[in-house]
Amino acid sequence: MTTRIEINCTTGEITEHELTQAELDQRETDRIAYEMEQANRESEAAAKALARTALLQRLGITEEEAELLK
Repeated sequence: MTTRIEINCTTGEITEHELTQAELDQRETDRIAYEMEQANRESEAAAKALARTALLQRLGITEEEAELLK
């Protein structure tokens, strides 16, 4: 049973509600979208690192030398 907690800040009353099927479906949709976004970010970072490495190789300099140029 998956629930959400609702707190009324005015009265301090705390209530616990079971999630509806629509809320559960939305959670799953959000989880999948988040994982896809993370995978895209990781892929973009890897592509950027690969492009940087290729550029440095073409220029004939090492990572350490490139850091010194910053």
